[in-house]
Amino acid sequence: MTDTALIPSLAGRVRDRLTRAVLAPIRAFHIEYLPLLMIYFAYGALGIIAVADSFWVKKELTLSPAALAHLGVWLTLPWAVKMVFGELVDTVPLMGSRRRGYVFLGASLIASGLILLAGAAGGWITFAPPEQLYIVAQIVTVIGVVLQDVVADAMSTEVVPRTEPDGTPRPQSQIDHDLGMVQILGRLALSFGALSVAGLAGYLANRLPYETVFLIGLAIPVISASGAILVKLETSESRSTDWRILGGGLLFGAAVVLIGYLEVPYAQEFTFLLSLTVIVTMLNHVTSDIDNDTRLKILYAALIIFFFRATPGVGEGYRWFTIDVLGFDEAFYGILGQIGAAIALVAAWLLSDAITRVPVARVLLWLTILGGILAIPNLLLVYRVDLWTEETFGFGARTIAIIDAAATSPLAQLSMVPLLTLIAIYAPPSKRAVWFALMASFLNLALIAGQLATKYLNHAFLIERGNYEELPALVLTAVVLGVAIPLAAILAFGGRLRPKN
Repeated sequence: MTDTALIPSLAGRVRDRLTRAVLAPIRAFHIEYLPLLMIYFAYGALGIIAVADSFWVKKELTLSPAALAHLGVWLTLPWAVKMVFGELVDTVPLMGSRRRGYVFLGASLIASGLILLAGAAGGWITFAPPEQLYIVAQIVTVIGVVLQDVVADAMSTEVVPRTEPDGTPRPQSQIDHDLGMVQILGRLALSFGALSVAGLAGYLANRLPYETVFLIGLAIPVISASGAILVKLETSESRSTDWRILGGGLLFGAAVVLIGYLEVPYAQEFTFLLSLTVIVTMLNHVTSDIDNDTRLKILYAALIIFFFRATPGVGEGYRWFTIDVLGFDEAFYGILGQIGAAIALVAAWLLSDAITRVPVARVLLWLTILGGILAIPNLLLVYRVDLWTEETFGFGARTIAIIDAAATSPLAQLSMVPLLTLIAIYAPPSKRAVWFALMASFLNLALIAGQLATKYLNHAFLIERGNYEELPALVLTAVVLGVAIPLAAILAFGGRLRPKN
């Protein structure tokens, strides 16, 4: 074949692959997916209050970055006890429903949290100090989001038919592909939700009282509840309550609350270890019917993603630095959010179909390396390299921040697609909600580990309002750990995911 003939052939292959990538999510959509996609969309759209929340805390409350990191650990715990919600959703009807009723309850809790935030910001709820109202509102909202997320997770494994219309079994490869595409559509719906409000969040926070922004957020739980009204979403699968899961989970939850209330020394660390023990024990029980090779495959994949997600963050001190020193305001944070959400959506759309076919370890290896490289703009800003770029090249802090937002935004969404697909494929019938919830609980424990590490870093490198001398060292340490921890896990477990010869 001549060189001139190769060019059209190559162009045709590229065009075909691009067309397939663009059209794959559209072709995969079915109306039965709508309720769970509306829940994921609403979760992303809850970011409409994010900018107002951050600036209100910065300007009006007395919580420090270390205190906020401490709070973040407790706010992550509801995600780590999802097995309680999962068992309830699988086995205990609420208002005659094992799906719709829980969506409505979650929406009500989210709405209650938003009203508490608005009342605290506006001064018309005064039975407790604003700081306490803020903490209660955050906890109530998180529980509502987790409850809805459990329902959506369970539905994501139920909406894919296992048989043809005539009752004959579908090929397993088709079922597995459809389960993967449902996970992709869920990530895309979440990204669409974030994109739809990202710029608006900054504009509203800049133009309206924070109280009003929180009240506008009440539209979000209406969205998730609407999906449950419009489309039938109940499952025909049923079983009796497994009290080892529900009872054990409730006892565990009560123990966590008691530990926090009594202010036991090292309460969060003890809670993390207790959570890990309980969840691993329950996972071992639920997966008892799965063959050993499959269990090991899921285990090693889960361990790699666990350590990928267990990396520390910088905390709110970096955001406060950008506000006080770099002069970023609410509107600019809205622009950053809009750019990041748009890039994340495009990347997830074009890459997610292909990423379901790539081994978990390889996906996370590239994402880890990219994450380390793409953290460079943050380092440039805290070391004030922007002053030199402004003088030498004519662009400063805001341009660097935009580049950072555009480059790093797709990483978090893409990292979850392979394992979510794996979880969906092996979800046991009649245990789909609790299975998904337990696996999610295990992975969300990684976020608790990351929050604990963030807390430790913020105690080691003290950041206060107006005092950012230790911020460069904090950011550098977080970046190094963010690369080193996942790489170590990939080297340790990645090889064990390869198929046996």
